[in-house]
Amino acid sequence: MVGPLAGRHSDRTRTLRFLFPDRHLHHHQHRAESALLDLSTLMPASAKQLALDRHVARLVRCRRCPRMKSTPVSGGAVVSKVMLIGQAPGPREPTLKRPFAHTAGQTLFRWFEQFCEMNEAAVRSKIYFAAVCRCFPGKSPGGTDRVPAPDEIRNCSSWMNEEIKILKPRLIIPVGRLAIAQFIECMKLEQVIGRKFRAQRGEHIFDLIPLPHPSGASPWHKIPPGKQLLAKALRQIACHPAIVDLRKGGTRCP
Repeated sequence: MVGPLAGRHSDRTRTLRFLFPDRHLHHHQHRAESALLDLSTLMPASAKQLALDRHVARLVRCRRCPRMKSTPVSGGAVVSKVMLIGQAPGPREPTLKRPFAHTAGQTLFRWFEQFCEMNEAAVRSKIYFAAVCRCFPGKSPGGTDRVPAPDEIRNCSSWMNEEIKILKPRLIIPVGRLAIAQFIECMKLEQVIGRKFRAQRGEHIFDLIPLPHPSGASPWHKIPPGKQLLAKALRQIACHPAIVDLRKGGTRCP
């Protein structure tokens, strides 16, 4: 064999001999080892982590929206095939420096522990947390958290787009009506909770399983039909292959 192809072949052979010094690589062994240990499959993980590290470092420096009342909140550069998309931080998250850090988070993590056999620490360390807007919008005149304005949602959308491009998730879990509406039409929660969708953002296609917001401000997830639809959605999440892969030693469908 001559030319560039021969060079690539010999480079791979030298790599395999370095990794397997005690083995004589016959032709059939070489093919098997190459399939098992093609270094090109190992590189994307480290490249993906580096890209995500740089992305989060840029994200937390963002100051695009002057009406926001805090700097961006990030859950960290967790490389994962699962993304959880919230709506926007509340007033306590900027101080505690993590998303879903107060009562809504307690409810959310209780759901995951009950249905997915993952406690808060496991969820935070294995799932990438994003949001429609990453800064606390402040309070509305009525005293509730202000809903982000369309221009603020547009300003922040590029961060989510880039995260999906980097992570290429198998599953995205939007939490709350605002987050769900970034991917699919959501006139009523009853029409989307408890269902799995195929969705697309940019060039990437993924599974989408929406959840209601766990805030105590709405009783939807506590009463019929919301309570039953929430349980159905959480069972779908628990049985999704991307979640199953995250649970070490867990059953397939709790």
